[in-house]
Amino acid sequence: MLKIYGCYRSRASRNFWLMNELGLAHDHVPVVQGYRLPDPSAPDAVLNTTSAAFLAINPAGTIPCIVDDGLILTESLAINLYLARKTGGTLAPAGLAEEALMLQWALFGATMIEQAALEIYYPYAEKRTETPEGKGQVGIAAAKLARPFRTLQAHLVANSHLVGGRFTVADLNLAEIVRYAAAHVPLMDDNPAVAAWYAACQARPGFKAMWAARMAEPA
Repeated sequence: MLKIYGCYRSRASRNFWLMNELGLAHDHVPVVQGYRLPDPSAPDAVLNTTSAAFLAINPAGTIPCIVDDGLILTESLAINLYLARKTGGTLAPAGLAEEALMLQWALFGATMIEQAALEIYYPYAEKRTETPEGKGQVGIAAAKLARPFRTLQAHLVANSHLVGGRFTVADLNLAEIVRYAAAHVPLMDDNPAVAAWYAACQARPGFKAMWAARMAEPA
C-alpha cells in the first residue's frame, strides 16, 4: 500500500488533499519536523525529521515522503504529479502536452511564487504584520509577487482552470502555493480572477477534509 510519511501541518497537505480527491487508500506514518520538538533526539521523542529511522528512508530529512511499490519520492509537487499520473482520471494529464503544462505550472509556482509567498505567510501566521519589520517584509514580498500574480491573473481571465478547462493536479498544486500569500488581501484584490479560482479550489470537499484534519493536528 502507498505509504506517506509526514504531518498535515507541512507541505504534505498538498498530498493529503490530492489523495482525498483521488480516493487513494494509504498508510499514514506521522512524522513531525524536528525543530518543533524540545529535544528531537530524546529517547522518547516521536518520530521526526531527525530520527534515524526516518533518515534511513529519506536522508534529506524532509517531509513529505512517500514509498510506493519500492519508489521513494520526497518532493511534494513531484509526489502529486506522480500520483495523479499513476491513478489517471480527470485530475491527471490527458496526454503529453497536458503533462508538460502541469509540470510547467508546478515549476512556475515553486520558482516564481513559493518563496516570496512564504515571506508573507510567516508574518501573518506569527501576527507580526502590524510591526514595522513585519509590514516591511510583507511589502517587499508582495512586490516580488506582482509579476507572477499578473501572469496567473491573465491566464485565469481567459481560462477557468490552469490546464484543460477542468480542475486538475495543476490547480491543486498551485492553489496550495498561493495559499501562503492569500492572507495578504491587497494582493488578492488586485487579482480577482486568481482570488475566485483560489476560492473555488478551496471549496472542494477534498480540500475541506484535508483542512479539517490539519486543524485537528497539534500546532
